[in-house]
Parts: sequence; C-alpha cells; structure tokens
Amino acid sequence: MAQKPIEIILMRQLAGSLATPAFVVDEVGTLVYYNEPAERVLGMRFEETGEMPASEWTTRWQPADDRGVLIPPERLPLAIAVAQERPAHGEFSIQVANGRRHIAVTAIPLVGHNASVLGAAAFFWETGK
Repeated sequence: MAQKPIEIILMRQLAGSLATPAFVVDEVGTLVYYNEPAERVLGMRFEETGEMPASEWTTRWQPADDRGVLIPPERLPLAIAVAQERPAHGEFSIQVANGRRHIAVTAIPLVGHNASVLGAAAFFWETGK
C-alpha cells in the first residue's frame, strides 16, 4: 500500500474501532479499507478484496434503486462526497452472496489541512426493507 495522507490513516484507524459499518476511499475513490461490521453486510472480508479502484467497488455489489435499476457510480454517496466535496446520503440495495440487502449510506469528504479533499468515509446500515 502506497503512503496515504495522515487523515486517511486516522480515518482507517477510527473505522476499525466502530460498531457501525464503515468504508474509506482515497482522493481518486480507491477503496482503502472497510471494517468488520461492513464485512458482515457486504459478505466479504477486506482481506479478500483488499484495495480496489472505484470502477470496481462501485459495480461489485450492484447498487440498485427500489425499482431494481442499477445506480450509476457517480450517483453513489461516496463518489459524490469525493467529486463534489460535500456530504451525501442515499438508500439503495446491494447484491451480496445470499441475496440483496437494503442499506442507507451517509458519506462525508475527508479534508486535509490545506482544504483539499483527501478522500471520503461512508457509514452505512441495513434498513430492513
């Protein structure tokens, strides 16, 4: 793993101690970490996936709206948080090994001391739909 900004490293550390599923990406949207609670929702351990580019994680779990229409990657909360440098929220379903799970996601940009966006973190939970 290439050296990451301290803010990304600290977010990864914080995410590792949360009971809430968390997903962390860098400034270009590359997945750098998701925690154990996220592993349970996503159906795979981070050690199995490792880091992955946005082009992969935005389609791997096939996020879809309530009608079953796939959501374009740029409309996902994490992608919005990075690209538009603002918090974003959404609810949709994802495909996992044992079917679809409905989740709510809130993503926030991670900003460095010079006000540049260094990545984003998303916190999500199953909605039970």
